[in-house]
Amino acid sequence: MRSFVVGGAGFIGSHLVDRLVERGPVTVYDDLSVGKPAFIGAHLASGRATLVEGDALDLPRLTAALRDHDVIFHLAANPEARWGLERTRLDLEQGTIATYNALEAARVNGVKKFVFSSSGTVYGNVAEACGEGDLGSLPISLYGASKFAGEAMIAAFVECFGLEGYICRFGNVVGPRGTHGAILDFCMKLKATPGRLEVLGDGRQAKPYLHVTDCTAGLLFVLDHATGERPATYNLAPPDSTSVKRIAELCVAQSPNPSAQIEYGTTPQGWPGDVPRSLVKPDKLAKLGFRVRHSSDDAVRLAVAEVAREVFGG
Repeated sequence: MRSFVVGGAGFIGSHLVDRLVERGPVTVYDDLSVGKPAFIGAHLASGRATLVEGDALDLPRLTAALRDHDVIFHLAANPEARWGLERTRLDLEQGTIATYNALEAARVNGVKKFVFSSSGTVYGNVAEACGEGDLGSLPISLYGASKFAGEAMIAAFVECFGLEGYICRFGNVVGPRGTHGAILDFCMKLKATPGRLEVLGDGRQAKPYLHVTDCTAGLLFVLDHATGERPATYNLAPPDSTSVKRIAELCVAQSPNPSAQIEYGTTPQGWPGDVPRSLVKPDKLAKLGFRVRHSSDDAVRLAVAEVAREVFGG
């Protein structure tokens, strides 16, 4: 299988490349704004993967690079939802337009299989657990809006041009090589100020956390087993959630100063557009035959230890 991964030198992308090289040659397309060649260095050295440095907004370059592949995995996006508050075009460009470019490049090259990393943020700010058909509330962040728009375009390309679309709505993905997210943010803060940890929001925010190894396994399972739907859409997350307070406590415990004081904010949201509490239903993917190995709490515990080793050493 000749795989093409947009954003393949980043966090999730590099872990996916670890799996894809077992199936055949892999082309990684990445602008390296966040991704790192070192994340896929062993595969580049072995010749099992090739790196094309390019911007997903450069449609001619992306189209040329995608030629002669069997499947495209589109993982590139704005890596930090909060950045959209300062640069409101960021999610439009790196989310919506980049997804259109990947779809158009696939159409021009006749690459039928299109796998998309979406997000539970498409469900908006709702208290109850959401299944794939629960889209009654619109997203409240620019990041979520870009994912929602990307899903809609995939559905249109599937209908109009015969693509096979595979959409996976992730929980919050955690693990080693992380380039963003609460765990890395907390560890970096504790490295800079070992005696205190400032937390945005009151700490009661809670979301489903998905270990990156479960994320990549689920992506490939959907590609291999989803049939019938056009496009095939699945929640990829554990059924439970973990609080920000718990993550902060674990990060402090793994830091060089386990007696550091945690200072919480007073608002239920960490920032405007943040969904304070969310759950997704993984039942549909479970019926297909896939369940994540790690609960949300287990994924967080494992990821905190992994990221702490990267940040603090040891």
